[in-house]
Amino acid sequence: MSREQERAKERIAAELDRSRRRSNGLTLDSLDEADLLAQHSPLMSPLVWDLAHIGNYEEQWLLRAAGGREALRPDIDGLYDAFENPRADRVALPLLRPEEAREYNDRVRREVLDTLDAADLETVPVPRSPGERSLLEAGFVFHMVIQHEHMHDETMLATHQLRRGAPVLLEEESAPPEPSPPPAEEVLVPAGPFTMGTDDDPWSYDNERSAHTVDLDAYWIDTDPVTNRAYLRFVEDGGYQDPRWWSDEGWEWKRRRDAVAPAFWSRDGDGWVRRRFGRVEEVPPDQPVQHVSFHEAEAYARWAGRRLPTEAEWEKAARFDPASGRSRRFPWGDEEPTGGHANLGQRALGPHPVGSHPEGDSPLGVRHLIGDVWEWTSTTFHGYPGFSAFPYREYSEVFFGGGYKVLRGGSWATHPTAVRSTFRNWDHPIRRQIFSGFRCARDADRA
Repeated sequence: MSREQERAKERIAAELDRSRRRSNGLTLDSLDEADLLAQHSPLMSPLVWDLAHIGNYEEQWLLRAAGGREALRPDIDGLYDAFENPRADRVALPLLRPEEAREYNDRVRREVLDTLDAADLETVPVPRSPGERSLLEAGFVFHMVIQHEHMHDETMLATHQLRRGAPVLLEEESAPPEPSPPPAEEVLVPAGPFTMGTDDDPWSYDNERSAHTVDLDAYWIDTDPVTNRAYLRFVEDGGYQDPRWWSDEGWEWKRRRDAVAPAFWSRDGDGWVRRRFGRVEEVPPDQPVQHVSFHEAEAYARWAGRRLPTEAEWEKAARFDPASGRSRRFPWGDEEPTGGHANLGQRALGPHPVGSHPEGDSPLGVRHLIGDVWEWTSTTFHGYPGFSAFPYREYSEVFFGGGYKVLRGGSWATHPTAVRSTFRNWDHPIRRQIFSGFRCARDADRA
């Protein structure tokens, strides 16, 4: 085995361990059986479903598909199939109980580590036709499973936020970096082409491929995501009572929901407070607003005389380096995120104040593009030119054309292995239990 393969396997084993410790910390190590079995919202699964689903997905892809082994528990495949079982129905399934889920996951992981030890990760590229990939190429299938677990960890954090009861998640012990004021409220992104998507990122999903050239007109984009302070001006100006700012669909959603502010906000005398993981606190003015739907983001942008950026505009602002003409993996370069670059990986239980991570600025000077809050774009989820489903249609392709809106950049709850400047998230425009915010844009020829 080459030293390159050894290093790749060491990294995979370490990341598998980190993701499992995080999953157990959000479930078995913090809640009792009743809380794990309960459905805290019809929007979400019981936490014990997510826990066993993680193990079942790992078994199917790393033991059966990649390792060629016999199924350990084929009898539970149907229970943990996300497409067969809507979230609202999962509480009624004969799910593994918490300790059974732990034992199953531990058994799967022991065999996975044996499979990893024997695997040929194909670190040397193998010639293939365009769009064709191998499960083991650069360890892709292991990366896929690691990212999948961290995605469910973020989903479980959303369930924790919806859960009622005493706080169980620990606050961050250290203070965030000292924020710096923005040099300007918005940044001009010059007209011209840039490379969108990727062909060679070993962690990339099918919907991030293929790399292609997109030519954009010049536009302005906010230096920072919209803060609570800025959003509160929209709320206090009657933004939720004025249909001028809302699309027809958005106004109908607002009316049915009787929405008057972001999710988890409430009036407290003359001010506003928010509920965050069982704690009630004043709304921090300098943090990016979170828990807003696409409709709320769109309405704010109209009220402010602006619009939401397209997905391509967001990616160019994040990746394009005008000095070299190339697109970077992250706004700051190709090196992986650190705490200096971005607020990721549940280091905090919420966004940091804007300006807290100057090391993460893009070449154009746009800030907080990775971490803190997922950012809504105006783009409906679709495949790129040359899209090829891999390794299964249900990850991306079945969602194309379904009205889902693209979100970019990750949140404070997103693990560093599960986000990059090409990563594409998507959700229904009505969703706001997710850790979502936004920034605005405008055409360069508009005052």
